[in-house]
Amino acid sequence: MATVSTAKRLVIKIGSALLVDRETGMLKTDWLVALAKDVAAAKARGTDVILVSSGSIALGRGVLKLKKGALALEQSQAAAAVGQIRLARAYEEALQPHGITTAQVLVTLEDSTNRRRYLNSRATFEQLLSLGVVPIVNENDTVATDEIRYGDNDRLAAQVAVTVGADQLVLLSDVDGLYTANPATDPDATRFDVVERITPEIEVMAGDAVSETSKGGMKTKLLAAKTAVGAGCALVIAEGFGLRPIQALIDGAPCTWFLAETDPQAARKRWIAAMKPKGEVTVDAGAASALSRGKSLLPAGVTGVRGDFGRGDPVAILGQGGETLGKGLSRYTGAEAQAISGRQSADIEAILGYSGRAALIHRDDMVL
Repeated sequence: MATVSTAKRLVIKIGSALLVDRETGMLKTDWLVALAKDVAAAKARGTDVILVSSGSIALGRGVLKLKKGALALEQSQAAAAVGQIRLARAYEEALQPHGITTAQVLVTLEDSTNRRRYLNSRATFEQLLSLGVVPIVNENDTVATDEIRYGDNDRLAAQVAVTVGADQLVLLSDVDGLYTANPATDPDATRFDVVERITPEIEVMAGDAVSETSKGGMKTKLLAAKTAVGAGCALVIAEGFGLRPIQALIDGAPCTWFLAETDPQAARKRWIAAMKPKGEVTVDAGAASALSRGKSLLPAGVTGVRGDFGRGDPVAILGQGGETLGKGLSRYTGAEAQAISGRQSADIEAILGYSGRAALIHRDDMVL
């Protein structure tokens, strides 16, 4: 059974209703300060933490004094532009006393569906986390149109969890889990403590959002759960209105856990293994030996490149005899890979004209 206290990499999704007062449009500062203590405690346990936070539109509409109810797209984008800067500053001010540096990361659906953007996002998150930073993630509502939107931060949080290889995702919301029916209208409704598998019967129990400040109902939470658990990330739905909601979970607060089907790394390897290669790279004996020890593939170990592939495309990794050693996602185009093959990573900038990544294929993007 999963527990938040054991998470290695934790994504926490924060709903608008928790962070912004619905009537005044003002930030709930006391709640955020208490959450910062939870984040600091998780960091002290050695856990990487990423926050996916709603609230920019809710904050912005309060500042702009926009009417209640649904907003037109351009009004939402304007509210987001005003609210995002306030949201980022609020997190910075709450976490700074704990010695925690924050970063704002704004994304759209294209950043996960486009493989090159996906890899760039993954690399940025990895760098931030390695430096001890807590990324604050939100959908880039100021530029996202309907066709490139997630539309709700439940699914965005699940995709972020997949991107960073998180092992746990917490959806903090206005409900304390998944029920057999709507508990507000059915007194006989009971909560699931654990969901081992999301069945069609489970899916029909989901309802819709009931608050204008929240776009994600139980249906979106189940979609998020399906995405997360399939990628090896356990997900928990918990009510977050109380102070220090993460500590409350650790202390046994009511919630619903969706168990992961595998571990994040195994899920990622399976995904890469299923891809059709768009090119080939041949490596020397030294590189082949290094790969077998779990190392990344550096340009110096590459003796040949074939194929017109792009950044993020899958390529086959071949040994000197033409045997297939594995498969991986290239961090360079075919032409770039050919230009830097056999050369030291320190030479990449001089050859390509920009400072690229040291590895041609990173070990996390490779399956042997």
